[in-house]
Amino acid sequence: MSQPAPGYFKHELAVVETQNVGRGTRVWAFSHILPGARIGADCNICDHTFIENDVIVGDRVTIKCGVQLWDGVRLEDDVFVGPNATFTNDKFPRSRAWPEKFDQTMVKCGASIGANATILPGVVIGEHALVGAGAVVTRNVPAWAIVSGNPAQITGYVGAHSAETARSAPTPPAVGAHPSHVKGVTIYRLPLVEDLRGFLSVAENFPFEIKRYFVVFKVPSRDIRGEHAHRELHQFLVCVHGECRLIVDDGEQREEIVLDGPDIAVHVAPMVWAAQFRYSSDAVLLVFASDVYKPEDYIREYGEFRRLRGNAAG
Repeated sequence: MSQPAPGYFKHELAVVETQNVGRGTRVWAFSHILPGARIGADCNICDHTFIENDVIVGDRVTIKCGVQLWDGVRLEDDVFVGPNATFTNDKFPRSRAWPEKFDQTMVKCGASIGANATILPGVVIGEHALVGAGAVVTRNVPAWAIVSGNPAQITGYVGAHSAETARSAPTPPAVGAHPSHVKGVTIYRLPLVEDLRGFLSVAENFPFEIKRYFVVFKVPSRDIRGEHAHRELHQFLVCVHGECRLIVDDGEQREEIVLDGPDIAVHVAPMVWAAQFRYSSDAVLLVFASDVYKPEDYIREYGEFRRLRGNAAG
């Protein structure tokens, strides 16, 4: 074993052509890193890895054995890539035919990719997301989401408390408002009346003045809706038919809420990150809003949301 350059370790059977390797990084046997690659500090690059020129690897990244990082791949800080995970950078590959520019694939800070997962070109894997072993990721993965399968679908969220509704909880909650673990979120159990004529559920005394409503329906089960926060807008969500899952996040706590009937509603205040997923085929989600549609009110990047929440808290 040898230490050819100060600050990082290189196994004697590794080939490191780049000069851009951070302090404390370890490059193990039979790895090959091309001249244009940039590798951060305190990384662990295991045996039989290959890293092309237009690749950026952040700090404290772990790349396990048998991984190839092709041009256009970006790994932010604290990313984990499991053994034999496969990245791609060309949607229509042909021998000796190269695109003008390779698609850029981004893995955000703290995300983990399981063994043998396949990541299609141009995909963004969000902060702290978890990609299951063998998953085939064909579209962007939200921050903190857990995905698995082929094609990969969201099965849950990392660290999310589960707020079960009346139908799945052993003791149904009383009618009224119930605080969530997440700041700015309130879960409502609405009155449900049944007689020979059918069922009726009602909501009144909303926590804000309603100026708009919209309806979401016929959503493919693998799709995710929402995935943003609002600066000033309040929302009140009710799944009037079928079922979907709502994830809410205040930057510190996350909670997954099952919306499976018109007697369960959720008030989402401003500066709460929210997304809906796992829609049933017959799901109809009704959303009341405190204002008309204003594009400038949306926060669509989770990193920006976290920064704004931190600034507000400070």
